[in-house]
Amino acid sequence: MTDGTGERRHAFGDDADQYDAARPGYPGQLIDDVLDFAAPAGAPALEVGAGTGKATRAFATRGIPVTCVEPDARMARVLRRTCAGTPGVAVEVADFETWNPDGRQYGLLYCAQAWHWVDPAVRWTRARAALRPGGALALFWNHWFLDDGQLAHRLTAAHARHGVDVPEHTLLDPRPRPAHGDFEARQWREMEADGGFTDLDHRLYETRHERPGSGIVDLLASYAGYRVIGQTVREPLFADMARLVGDAGGGTVRVVTSLFLARTKGA
Repeated sequence: MTDGTGERRHAFGDDADQYDAARPGYPGQLIDDVLDFAAPAGAPALEVGAGTGKATRAFATRGIPVTCVEPDARMARVLRRTCAGTPGVAVEVADFETWNPDGRQYGLLYCAQAWHWVDPAVRWTRARAALRPGGALALFWNHWFLDDGQLAHRLTAAHARHGVDVPEHTLLDPRPRPAHGDFEARQWREMEADGGFTDLDHRLYETRHERPGSGIVDLLASYAGYRVIGQTVREPLFADMARLVGDAGGGTVRVVTSLFLARTKGA
């Protein structure tokens, strides 16, 4: 990929432990719904962009064998450690775009928080090739919102004081991407245009998480947009924001999790 996306998706590995500690997981109901839709019956699953294993552990502890494809070796090291006591988890360090399945076909391919990093020119073709006929595809990610509007305003003002724009698609972005559903969403339109998927579905889940001052800043620090800011600017910005959130007594993060489901044709 030549637009800088490849470099940005590897920014998470700069502090993989911090990422694993800061990011919330995914609703249990979502995991139930994916498995009900996939009806895997012991069939193995493929996880694309497994990161540090937030979603991996949720599926593997339900008895699903999971092959994890993760492009960043630093994230994969944390993934192996966090899943060390979970049977059925295999980790392969590779870009999904060039990963070799060696003839394996999976009953479920899922991707949590990472599908937008996969090259759109090949991702749907690669997904269909990895799935057996009738295999299920599940794509999901979290959208974060800070409930306290006044606190969000103060944190945004801190960016201006430090000469930093609020990175796009983050907790404080005033133009967050809406959690579009059905045919309004790019993922839905792309799957329809591909022509190899059927039974398309979209679901939303909402949870709330109380976070102290350090927890809000840790979540912000886990975004790629903040990780690429120079350390001499980033550290004083984070210290300023931690003070502001601490003065407010913490904050509530509302998480809207968007799930897209589909099956490959040909069953």
